[in-house]
Amino acid sequence: MKRHTLLYIYIVMCMGMMLVSCDDRIVFSRYESTPVRGWERNDTLSFNIDPMQETNMYAEEVGLRITGDYPFKGLSLVVEQTLHPSNIKFIDTLSCDLIDDVGHAHGKGINHYQYLFPLTTVKLDKGESVHVAIHHCMKREILPGVTDVGLTLSRLVTTGIQTKEDKQKESKAPQR
Repeated sequence: MKRHTLLYIYIVMCMGMMLVSCDDRIVFSRYESTPVRGWERNDTLSFNIDPMQETNMYAEEVGLRITGDYPFKGLSLVVEQTLHPSNIKFIDTLSCDLIDDVGHAHGKGINHYQYLFPLTTVKLDKGESVHVAIHHCMKREILPGVTDVGLTLSRLVTTGIQTKEDKQKESKAPQR
């Protein structure tokens, strides 16, 4: 009997964790790794977002993972987006504040730090897909310490009822 109770508790805990960890608003989330020797200025990381299942407003965020080897306080990125099939293009420059004046990282982590920066909110129609290309525009040709760059696309609440998190995302990101 005790064995069945433990199994039941384990199953309930696993199901609870799955429910808590799922965010049905996230439509796309992927990271691409940079070369170990360093991220070169002409190394463009590409992301292809499949056609949208519904017309909606979406929040875009750029994720970064760096190590303690990153030599600068900030990072400037160029984000080029092409909407398909309309072939509309957008180019954004994103300034990422990574390390404060004292040398403490703003990101989460101990020796590897993770960051998430709001990029923009965009209305995508049903059937529209997006190609996103990201490269750095720093003066230094090769940047050590940048391990991964990612992109997240999240569906914004359209019911008129927004969570505090949704309002914060919309207020930080420029709209198109």
